[in-house]
Amino acid sequence: MKPGIHPAYGPVVFRDRAADYAFLTRSTMTSDKTIEWEDGNTYPVVDVEISNVSHPFYTGTARVLDTAGRVERFERRYGRRGAL
Repeated sequence: MKPGIHPAYGPVVFRDRAADYAFLTRSTMTSDKTIEWEDGNTYPVVDVEISNVSHPFYTGTARVLDTAGRVERFERRYGRRGAL
């Protein structure tokens, strides 16, 4: 790899404000905001709107769409197309 062309890769805290959850990982993202982590060190913090803690798919609150019902309703409304 060429030196000097890649962004710095280091520890960053991602914080989900909606779920009051934060996790420490490594990333190339940067931020002017910092937070003191559980280990006593200060890391840059990036606020995110959604994470695996607050996403409906992961929390089990996702809505399941009734696609079969939609097809049946379409066929009732516009009639079933016959074979050619």
